[in-house]
Amino acid sequence: MCRHLAYVGPPVTLASLVLEPPHSLLHQSYAPADMRGGGTINADGFGAGWYPEPGGPAARYRSMQPMWSDASFAAVAAATRSGGVLAAARSATVGMPVVETAAAPFAEGPWLFSHNGVIRGWPHSVAALAEALPVTDLLTLDAPTDAALLWALVRHRLRAGAEPGDALAGVVTDVAAAAPESRLNLLLTDGTCIWATAWYHALSVRIDERSALVVSEPLDIDPGWRPVPDRHLVTAVPGFHRCIPLAASPALPTIQGVR
Repeated sequence: MCRHLAYVGPPVTLASLVLEPPHSLLHQSYAPADMRGGGTINADGFGAGWYPEPGGPAARYRSMQPMWSDASFAAVAAATRSGGVLAAARSATVGMPVVETAAAPFAEGPWLFSHNGVIRGWPHSVAALAEALPVTDLLTLDAPTDAALLWALVRHRLRAGAEPGDALAGVVTDVAAAAPESRLNLLLTDGTCIWATAWYHALSVRIDERSALVVSEPLDIDPGWRPVPDRHLVTAVPGFHRCIPLAASPALPTIQGVR
C-alpha cells in the first residue's frame, strides 16, 4: 500500500509537510505504522504536487526512487511554498511497474490525485469499467497500474461536470462492486478543497480555522487528528470537514461534520 497526504491553507514549504514532521511521509516511506498486510515499506517511488499560482495549474515532482534516496527533492521541498499540496510515497503492488510515471500525484489542470490501496483481480476485474472510457484515455494512461486507471475513471467524471465528491464516490462504489475486497482510499484536491475516501484502509483528518490536512497516517501526536470512518467520503476545507457514508445517498441526512 502507499501513503499520501493533502493540505490546503496558508502557504507552507513542501518540506514542512513531507519531510520534517516526526512521522512525515519520509518517515512513513521506511517505517509505516499501518500497512494492513500490503507490504512493509513504501520504497517504489514518490511524488509531490503543488500550485505555483493560486487557482492555476498544479506542478509536480515525481521519482521512481525511494524518497530517502533522492537528495534533490530535499532542496526543492525546502525552497517551494504553496497553499495546496498533495504528496505520496508508493508501495507497488506485485507485478506492477516501478517507473516515475506510476508515482502519484496524477494531475490535470488544477487537479491532483492519489490512490492508497489495491484493486483485487487486476486487470480483469475492472475491464468492463475501463471499456467505458475513451480509447485515447486508455492509450495515454500514465502507467499500466490500478492507480492510473482509477485516476482516468475519476478524471472522466470530472470532465463530464461531476462534483468532485460525487466523482470519487461513484468510482469507489463501481470498482468495489466489480472487484470486491479492493482497498480504495482515493485523495483529490484542487488546491482549495480536499476530497478523500476511506475504503478498507486508514485515513485521518486534522482541521483548524486556517488549514485542512488529510493523511494516511497522522504526522505527529497532535490530539487534533480525527480518524475518518471506514467506507466514508470526507470533504475538508480550512475550518470545516464532513464525512458521508459511501453506502448511502448523499441526499440523505447522514453528514457528520465538526467545526
